[in-house]
Amino acid sequence: MTSQPIAGQPPAGATTGPPVTGPQAAAGPGAPRSTWAPAPGAAPLRRMVAAQAAQETRQLLRNGEQLTLTLVIPLLLLAAFSLEPLIDFGVGYSRIDFLTPGVIALAVMSTAFTSQAIATGFERRYGVLKRLGASPLSRTGLITAKTVTVIGVELLQTIIILLVALALGWSPNASPAAVIVVPLLVLLGTAAFSGFALLLAGTLRAEATLAAANLIYVVLLGIGGVVFPLTKFPRGARPLLELLPTGALSTGLRDVLANAAVFPVKDVLTLAVWAVVGVALAARFFRWE
Repeated sequence: MTSQPIAGQPPAGATTGPPVTGPQAAAGPGAPRSTWAPAPGAAPLRRMVAAQAAQETRQLLRNGEQLTLTLVIPLLLLAAFSLEPLIDFGVGYSRIDFLTPGVIALAVMSTAFTSQAIATGFERRYGVLKRLGASPLSRTGLITAKTVTVIGVELLQTIIILLVALALGWSPNASPAAVIVVPLLVLLGTAAFSGFALLLAGTLRAEATLAAANLIYVVLLGIGGVVFPLTKFPRGARPLLELLPTGALSTGLRDVLANAAVFPVKDVLTLAVWAVVGVALAARFFRWE
């Protein structure tokens, strides 16, 4: 005697649960049923860095104070010192030819060091970095994301500065190798300044970071060969000033863009050493809170 299925109940052997849809339904009745269970785990480092870099970029572009520091001040210095004979730049340079490489170096320092140190210092004070520290994003990932953000902003800065300089009469004297050497110098300078910015922000209180970053900015603006020629300083001090990251970056850019130098070995090596030391110290001593 065969049993009949009770009304409202599935036949014997039938599976219960929600209907299977999508690729598994097309695979046939023998395919395993999807449970729609979550698969917890950290995203790949590449995706985490990209997401953090996008967030950093949005925050920077919305901050009027940082935009003033990173873009407006360099452009004002470029226009003011190139249009008025405020400084004697020496024989062999027009004002705009001397200033353009130096202002690019200043823009790199403004973005990679001063702006980044201040922003990161206050992120640390308000607990933003503490929350990031609880996420799968590592210190190396955070440093990488911030560096990627800085490079993107610097690219925009450099394009605007070059367009303004060309409008003011700049006539570069560069070899074909400049298309490789200039980005190399900028990247090394960015790595060096970023490392020390994060070292500063990750070890000092926010107020101390604000004061120190602005003080260092003003000092390097004066003695880094950015808008004031290093020949104006005592002869014995020049070799030391050329070893500063701003001195090496501005001198290297000037040699490539104004003197048709192919590869400024000394300046590249100087920036490489600063970059290695800065990033290593930041990765070692940076604290989330």
